Amino acid sequence: MFLTELAPALQKLIQQPIAFASGFVSGALRLDLNQEPLSQWLEKQGYHSSNSTVTSNNSDRPQSIKID
Repeated sequence: MFLTELAPALQKLIQQPIAFASGFVSGALRLDLNQEPLSQWLEKQGYHSSNSTVTSNNSDRPQSIKID
């Protein structure tokens, strides 16, 4: 049962071992991917940050939702 939960992580490890290891190390060291030397290197490698900051006019105000 425990091995079935680890199967997706092990598949990623087998497919791309260097990327997996570097992601694991950066997470273990709690590196911020948006700080300078690391962000420049990632951009050179072709990685673009998915959590880019998008500013909008309504970002400071609370959002309202409707529930039926």
